Amino acid sequence: MNRLARTTAASGIAALLTLGYAGTASAGDGTGSSGKPPGGGGTSGDGAIGANVQFETNFKGDSGADYIAQSEGPWEPPLCWTQPKFTPKQYKEEQKKTAPIDPNTGKTLPSWNDGKDFHEGDEGAWWYRTYAVDQLKSGNVKLGDMEKCTTIKGVQWVEEGDPPQDAISPLALAGLAYAETKLPAPPVTLRPAAGNQFVNLPTHVKFGAPLERVWVTASFNHLGVNLNATTVATPVALRVDAGTGFADPKTCNYDLTKAKSGYKVDTSKAGCNIAYQKSSGDGSYPLQAQITWKVTWTDSADPDGPAQQPALPDGLSTFEQDVTVKEIQSINR
Repeated sequence: MNRLARTTAASGIAALLTLGYAGTASAGDGTGSSGKPPGGGGTSGDGAIGANVQFETNFKGDSGADYIAQSEGPWEPPLCWTQPKFTPKQYKEEQKKTAPIDPNTGKTLPSWNDGKDFHEGDEGAWWYRTYAVDQLKSGNVKLGDMEKCTTIKGVQWVEEGDPPQDAISPLALAGLAYAETKLPAPPVTLRPAAGNQFVNLPTHVKFGAPLERVWVTASFNHLGVNLNATTVATPVALRVDAGTGFADPKTCNYDLTKAKSGYKVDTSKAGCNIAYQKSSGDGSYPLQAQITWKVTWTDSADPDGPAQQPALPDGLSTFEQDVTVKEIQSINR
Protein backbone atom coordinates (compact mmCIF):
# COMPACT_ATOMS: atom_id res chain seq x y z
CA MET A 1 0.00 0.00 0.00
CA ASN A 2 2.99 2.31 0.19
CA ARG A 3 3.85 4.69 -2.61
CA LEU A 4 7.06 6.63 -3.01
CA ALA A 5 7.34 10.12 -4.41
CA ARG A 6 9.73 13.05 -4.47
CA THR A 7 8.89 16.72 -4.20
CA THR A 8 10.64 20.04 -3.84
CA ALA A 9 9.64 23.10 -1.87
CA ALA A 10 10.69 26.72 -1.88
CA SER A 11 12.70 28.50 0.79
CA GLY A 12 15.69 26.23 0.37
CA ILE A 13 13.85 22.99 1.26
CA ALA A 14 14.41 20.56 -1.59
CA ALA A 15 14.35 16.87 -2.39
CA LEU A 16 11.94 15.96 0.39
CA LEU A 17 11.65 12.24 1.03
CA THR A 18 8.26 10.58 0.91
CA LEU A 19 8.38 7.98 3.68
CA GLY A 20 5.83 5.52 2.40
CA TYR A 21 2.08 6.09 2.35
CA ALA A 22 -1.17 4.82 0.93
CA GLY A 23 -3.18 7.31 -1.08
CA THR A 24 -2.42 10.96 -0.48
CA ALA A 25 -1.02 11.13 3.02
CA SER A 26 2.74 11.19 3.29
CA ALA A 27 5.68 12.50 5.25
CA GLY A 28 9.15 13.38 4.02
CA ASP A 29 12.53 14.42 5.36
CA GLY A 30 15.31 16.38 3.76
CA THR A 31 17.70 13.59 2.82
CA GLY A 32 16.68 12.98 -0.77
CA SER A 33 17.07 9.20 -0.40
CA SER A 34 14.41 6.55 -0.94
CA GLY A 35 12.11 5.24 1.77
CA LYS A 36 11.01 1.68 2.46
CA PRO A 37 9.71 -0.06 -0.65
CA PRO A 38 6.15 -1.42 -0.75
CA GLY A 39 5.70 -4.68 1.11
CA GLY A 40 7.82 -3.99 4.17
CA GLY A 41 11.45 -4.45 5.12
CA GLY A 42 13.68 -1.70 6.40
CA THR A 43 16.13 -1.22 3.59
CA SER A 44 15.54 0.46 0.25
CA GLY A 45 17.32 -0.32 -2.98
CA ASP A 46 20.11 2.16 -2.25
CA GLY A 47 20.70 0.96 1.27
CA ALA A 48 18.97 3.84 3.07
CA ILE A 49 16.75 2.98 5.99
CA GLY A 50 13.24 4.42 5.71
CA ALA A 51 11.07 5.04 8.76
CA ASN A 52 7.55 4.54 7.50
CA VAL A 53 4.15 5.66 8.64
CA GLN A 54 1.86 2.69 8.09
CA PHE A 55 -1.89 2.90 7.56
CA GLU A 56 -4.74 0.56 8.38
CA THR A 57 -8.16 1.44 7.00
CA ASN A 58 -11.63 0.27 7.98
CA PHE A 59 -13.82 1.14 5.02
CA LYS A 60 -16.83 -0.59 3.52
CA GLY A 61 -17.68 1.47 0.48
CA ASP A 62 -17.75 1.26 -3.28
CA SER A 63 -15.09 2.08 -5.84
CA GLY A 64 -16.57 5.57 -6.26
CA ALA A 65 -15.24 6.72 -2.89
CA ASP A 66 -12.92 9.70 -2.85
CA TYR A 67 -10.53 11.30 -0.39
CA ILE A 68 -12.13 13.36 2.32
CA ALA A 69 -13.26 16.86 1.36
CA GLN A 70 -12.63 19.20 4.28
CA SER A 71 -15.39 21.53 5.34
CA GLU A 72 -14.49 24.97 6.60
CA GLY A 73 -12.70 24.82 9.89
CA PRO A 74 -9.82 26.36 11.85
CA TRP A 75 -7.79 23.15 12.18
CA GLU A 76 -4.41 22.92 10.52
CA PRO A 77 -2.42 19.70 10.89
CA PRO A 78 1.24 19.89 11.90
CA LEU A 79 3.45 20.77 8.92
CA CYS A 80 6.72 19.42 10.29
CA TRP A 81 8.30 17.49 13.12
CA THR A 82 11.39 15.38 13.79
CA GLN A 83 11.49 11.60 13.90
CA PRO A 84 14.13 8.86 14.31
CA LYS A 85 15.60 7.43 11.13
CA PHE A 86 19.09 5.96 11.57
CA THR A 87 20.99 3.95 14.16
CA PRO A 88 24.59 5.15 14.66
CA LYS A 89 25.90 2.44 12.30
CA GLN A 90 23.31 3.25 9.62
CA TYR A 91 24.00 6.97 9.90
CA LYS A 92 27.74 6.40 9.44
CA GLU A 93 27.06 4.29 6.34
CA GLU A 94 24.77 6.99 4.97
CA GLN A 95 27.36 9.71 5.51
CA LYS A 96 30.04 7.63 3.84
CA LYS A 97 28.04 7.71 0.59
CA THR A 98 28.79 11.43 0.22
CA ALA A 99 32.37 11.29 1.51
CA PRO A 100 35.23 12.67 -0.66
CA ILE A 101 36.70 10.27 -3.23
CA ASP A 102 40.40 9.91 -4.01
CA PRO A 103 40.58 10.75 -7.73
CA ASN A 104 43.58 8.45 -8.15
CA THR A 105 42.07 5.33 -6.60
CA GLY A 106 38.35 6.03 -6.89
CA LYS A 107 37.99 5.02 -3.25
CA THR A 108 36.75 6.97 -0.25
CA LEU A 109 39.49 8.99 1.40
CA PRO A 110 40.61 7.28 4.64
CA SER A 111 40.29 10.55 6.53
CA TRP A 112 36.68 11.20 5.51
CA ASN A 113 35.35 10.65 9.05
CA ASP A 114 38.13 12.38 11.00
CA GLY A 115 36.65 14.42 13.84
CA LYS A 116 33.13 13.10 13.28
CA ASP A 117 31.16 11.52 16.08
CA PHE A 118 28.57 9.04 14.87
CA HIS A 119 27.76 7.97 18.44
CA GLU A 120 28.67 4.37 17.73
CA GLY A 121 28.11 2.35 20.86
CA ASP A 122 25.73 4.95 22.34
CA GLU A 123 22.04 4.29 23.03
CA GLY A 124 19.88 6.47 20.83
CA ALA A 125 19.21 7.36 17.19
CA TRP A 126 19.73 10.03 14.56
CA TRP A 127 16.55 12.06 14.03
CA TYR A 128 15.55 13.97 10.88
CA ARG A 129 13.28 16.94 10.28
CA THR A 130 10.20 15.63 8.50
CA TYR A 131 7.40 17.33 6.54
CA ALA A 132 3.78 16.58 5.76
CA VAL A 133 4.43 16.43 2.02
CA ASP A 134 0.77 16.75 1.01
CA GLN A 135 0.51 20.10 2.75
CA LEU A 136 3.58 21.34 0.92
CA LYS A 137 2.13 20.17 -2.40
CA SER A 138 -1.23 21.82 -1.69
CA GLY A 139 0.17 25.33 -2.21
CA ASN A 140 -1.67 26.56 0.90
CA VAL A 141 1.27 26.57 3.29
CA LYS A 142 1.94 29.91 4.97
CA LEU A 143 5.44 31.34 4.87
CA GLY A 144 5.37 31.71 8.65
CA ASP A 145 4.71 27.99 9.07
CA MET A 146 7.63 27.17 6.81
CA GLU A 147 9.86 29.46 8.84
CA LYS A 148 8.84 27.68 12.04
CA CYS A 149 9.97 24.41 10.51
CA THR A 150 13.49 25.77 10.11
CA THR A 151 13.76 25.98 13.91
CA ILE A 152 13.76 22.18 13.98
CA LYS A 153 17.23 20.75 13.43
CA GLY A 154 17.57 19.02 10.09
CA VAL A 155 19.57 16.18 11.63
CA GLN A 156 20.28 15.61 15.32
CA TRP A 157 21.50 12.92 17.67
CA VAL A 158 18.90 12.04 20.30
CA GLU A 159 19.66 9.86 23.30
CA GLU A 160 17.30 7.00 24.04
CA GLY A 161 14.36 8.04 26.22
CA ASP A 162 14.91 11.76 25.66
CA PRO A 163 12.73 12.80 22.67
CA PRO A 164 13.15 16.40 21.45
CA GLN A 165 10.45 19.03 21.79
CA ASP A 166 9.21 18.74 18.20
CA ALA A 167 9.20 14.94 18.07
CA ILE A 168 6.65 13.06 15.97
CA SER A 169 3.36 12.90 17.87
CA PRO A 170 -0.11 11.33 17.64
CA LEU A 171 -1.35 14.72 16.40
CA ALA A 172 1.04 14.57 13.43
CA LEU A 173 -0.15 11.04 12.69
CA ALA A 174 -3.77 12.18 12.94
CA GLY A 175 -3.07 14.77 10.25
CA LEU A 176 -1.66 12.09 7.94
CA ALA A 177 -4.57 9.75 8.70
CA TYR A 178 -7.08 12.53 7.97
CA ALA A 179 -5.60 13.08 4.51
CA GLU A 180 -5.63 9.30 3.95
CA THR A 181 -9.35 8.97 4.71
CA LYS A 182 -11.70 8.03 1.87
CA LEU A 183 -15.45 8.55 2.20
CA PRO A 184 -18.17 6.75 0.24
CA ALA A 185 -20.64 8.76 -1.82
CA PRO A 186 -24.18 8.99 -0.40
CA PRO A 187 -26.03 5.79 -1.46
CA VAL A 188 -29.27 7.66 -2.17
CA THR A 189 -32.35 6.13 -3.79
CA LEU A 190 -35.07 8.50 -5.02
CA ARG A 191 -38.82 7.95 -5.04
CA PRO A 192 -40.08 8.58 -7.70
CA ALA A 193 -36.97 7.36 -9.54
CA ALA A 194 -34.53 9.93 -10.95
CA GLY A 195 -35.69 9.30 -14.54
CA ASN A 196 -39.38 9.49 -13.70
CA GLN A 197 -39.96 12.58 -11.56
CA PHE A 198 -43.12 14.68 -11.89
CA VAL A 199 -43.94 18.33 -11.27
CA ASN A 200 -45.29 19.14 -7.80
CA LEU A 201 -44.68 15.65 -6.42
CA PRO A 202 -42.32 15.47 -3.39
CA THR A 203 -39.01 13.69 -3.93
CA HIS A 204 -38.39 11.19 -1.16
CA VAL A 205 -34.83 10.14 -0.40
CA LYS A 206 -33.70 6.86 1.14
CA PHE A 207 -30.34 5.15 1.53
CA GLY A 208 -29.95 1.99 -0.49
CA ALA A 209 -27.80 0.64 2.37
CA PRO A 210 -26.79 2.06 5.76
CA LEU A 211 -23.57 4.07 5.86
CA GLU A 212 -20.93 2.82 8.28
CA ARG A 213 -18.19 4.72 10.07
CA VAL A 214 -14.84 5.03 8.35
CA TRP A 215 -11.60 5.05 10.29
CA VAL A 216 -7.90 5.14 9.48
CA THR A 217 -5.10 4.29 11.89
CA ALA A 218 -1.67 5.80 11.25
CA SER A 219 1.21 4.08 13.03
CA PHE A 220 4.89 4.91 13.48
CA ASN A 221 7.13 2.27 15.03
CA HIS A 222 10.85 2.77 14.52
CA LEU A 223 13.94 2.82 16.70
CA GLY A 224 12.06 2.76 20.00
CA VAL A 225 9.31 5.23 19.06
CA ASN A 226 5.91 3.53 18.84
CA LEU A 227 2.91 5.82 18.26
CA ASN A 228 -0.60 5.48 16.86
CA ALA A 229 -3.47 7.78 15.97
CA THR A 230 -6.88 6.93 14.53
CA THR A 231 -9.23 9.30 12.74
CA VAL A 232 -12.90 8.31 12.80
CA ALA A 233 -15.48 9.70 10.35
CA THR A 234 -19.13 9.25 11.36
CA PRO A 235 -21.95 10.22 8.94
CA VAL A 236 -24.33 12.60 10.71
CA ALA A 237 -26.36 14.60 8.20
CA LEU A 238 -27.63 14.67 4.60
CA ARG A 239 -28.22 17.76 2.47
CA VAL A 240 -30.19 17.48 -0.77
CA ASP A 241 -30.06 20.24 -3.40
CA ALA A 242 -32.57 20.23 -6.26
CA GLY A 243 -30.04 21.63 -8.72
CA THR A 244 -32.45 24.28 -10.01
CA GLY A 245 -34.38 27.31 -8.85
CA PHE A 246 -37.57 25.69 -10.16
CA ALA A 247 -38.15 23.75 -6.96
CA ASP A 248 -39.87 24.42 -3.66
CA PRO A 249 -38.05 23.92 -1.40
CA LYS A 250 -34.74 24.03 -3.27
CA THR A 251 -32.81 22.28 -0.48
CA CYS A 252 -33.58 20.01 2.45
CA ASN A 253 -31.43 18.91 5.39
CA TYR A 254 -31.84 15.69 7.35
CA ASP A 255 -30.20 14.16 10.39
CA LEU A 256 -29.16 10.54 9.97
CA THR A 257 -30.44 7.90 12.37
CA LYS A 258 -28.45 5.02 13.84
CA ALA A 259 -29.29 1.62 12.45
CA LYS A 260 -28.02 -1.79 13.55
CA SER A 261 -25.28 -1.82 10.91
CA GLY A 262 -24.70 1.88 10.31
CA TYR A 263 -26.56 5.13 9.70
CA LYS A 264 -29.63 5.60 7.49
CA VAL A 265 -32.23 8.09 6.30
CA ASP A 266 -35.76 7.84 4.90
CA THR A 267 -37.47 11.16 4.17
CA SER A 268 -40.91 9.79 3.24
CA LYS A 269 -42.33 11.13 6.52
CA ALA A 270 -40.06 14.16 6.84
CA GLY A 271 -41.38 17.72 6.92
CA CYS A 272 -39.07 18.77 4.06
CA ASN A 273 -38.94 17.14 0.63
CA ILE A 274 -37.95 18.77 -2.65
CA ALA A 275 -40.77 19.30 -5.15
CA TYR A 276 -39.94 20.41 -8.69
CA GLN A 277 -42.15 23.20 -10.02
CA LYS A 278 -41.23 22.99 -13.69
CA SER A 279 -40.55 20.24 -16.18
CA SER A 280 -36.93 19.69 -17.16
CA GLY A 281 -38.06 19.48 -20.79
CA ASP A 282 -35.58 17.63 -22.96
CA GLY A 283 -32.87 18.02 -20.34
CA SER A 284 -32.48 17.23 -16.64
CA TYR A 285 -31.69 18.82 -13.28
CA PRO A 286 -28.43 17.93 -11.40
CA LEU A 287 -29.73 16.83 -7.99
CA GLN A 288 -26.93 16.78 -5.44
CA ALA A 289 -26.78 14.77 -2.22
CA GLN A 290 -24.05 15.62 0.29
CA ILE A 291 -23.16 13.82 3.52
CA THR A 292 -21.54 15.62 6.45
CA TRP A 293 -19.18 13.40 8.43
CA LYS A 294 -18.18 14.23 11.99
CA VAL A 295 -14.45 13.51 12.26
CA THR A 296 -12.72 12.80 15.57
CA TRP A 297 -9.37 11.25 16.46
CA THR A 298 -7.86 9.10 19.17
CA ASP A 299 -4.23 8.82 20.25
CA SER A 300 -4.27 5.05 19.85
CA ALA A 301 -5.16 2.31 17.36
CA ASP A 302 -8.61 2.07 18.97
CA PRO A 303 -11.32 3.96 17.02
CA ASP A 304 -13.53 3.88 20.13
CA GLY A 305 -10.91 5.44 22.39
CA PRO A 306 -11.39 8.89 23.97
CA ALA A 307 -11.63 11.72 21.42
CA GLN A 308 -8.63 14.05 21.50
CA GLN A 309 -8.13 17.77 20.90
CA PRO A 310 -7.75 19.84 18.79
CA ALA A 311 -10.97 19.00 16.97
CA LEU A 312 -10.78 18.04 13.30
CA PRO A 313 -12.90 19.65 10.56
CA ASP A 314 -16.01 17.85 9.36
CA GLY A 315 -15.65 15.82 6.18
CA LEU A 316 -17.93 15.94 3.14
CA SER A 317 -18.81 13.40 0.46
CA THR A 318 -21.05 14.20 -2.49
CA PHE A 319 -23.07 12.39 -5.13
CA GLU A 320 -24.78 14.06 -8.08
CA GLN A 321 -27.33 12.55 -10.43
CA ASP A 322 -29.46 13.84 -13.29
CA VAL A 323 -33.17 14.07 -12.56
CA THR A 324 -35.75 14.14 -15.34
CA VAL A 325 -38.97 15.95 -14.40
CA LYS A 326 -42.17 15.63 -16.42
CA GLU A 327 -45.55 17.35 -16.38
CA ILE A 328 -48.42 15.26 -15.05
CA GLN A 329 -50.79 14.67 -17.96
CA SER A 330 -54.49 14.75 -17.06
CA ILE A 331 -57.35 13.52 -19.23
CA ASN A 332 -60.75 15.33 -19.16
CA ARG A 333 -63.81 13.29 -20.15
